[in-house]
Amino acid sequence: MTGGRARPGRRTAAALCAVIAAAGLLAGCSTGDDAVATENGNQFVSPGGKTVIEYDQGSRRDIGDVSGEDLTGDGTVKFSDFKDKVMVVNVWASWCPPCRTEFRDLEKVYDETKDRGVQFVGINFRDSRSSAQDFVTDRKVPYPSIYDYGGASLAALGVPVGVVPTTVILDRQHRPAKVYLRAITEDELRDAVVKVAEEGPAPQ
Repeated sequence: MTGGRARPGRRTAAALCAVIAAAGLLAGCSTGDDAVATENGNQFVSPGGKTVIEYDQGSRRDIGDVSGEDLTGDGTVKFSDFKDKVMVVNVWASWCPPCRTEFRDLEKVYDETKDRGVQFVGINFRDSRSSAQDFVTDRKVPYPSIYDYGGASLAALGVPVGVVPTTVILDRQHRPAKVYLRAITEDELRDAVVKVAEEGPAPQ
């Protein structure tokens, strides 16, 4: 870059960061400090620069009643409909480059683990509905997504969120077991999902 002029791509990225930060999530804009914001009175936190948070069975907590309108307009997606299943919840947006990159890894792990009692669900946040629908249609995404422009479903999930994408693994009691505050890889996601799927009952 010369002459002190910012490239258009960088100006666009900066503008996106400002919009998402104002909405309560930071898309690739974390400075390493705690990213704290509110959305309709609900707090979203990316704690202390951590990108992976793991909860042992004894410290896990119940989440809210997570549900929302299906992105495709086909009814409502309810976590309660997936009783006793491990759930992989991916927070994504069609404008997010890491989301596009990690999609194939998510799909591969979904195909490999669905017969183990694992269900994937997306939460599409702060996105154009038509763009998001095109994204899942073009890529033939095999699992549902909630359209959650305002963040209500995300708030009910009740976990730290600081970036898009975020991926949350819920155990069979639908309590957060692991949170990735960044894009994930196929191998690390597979290992984590299989580990949670093979867990015994939670300690009393």
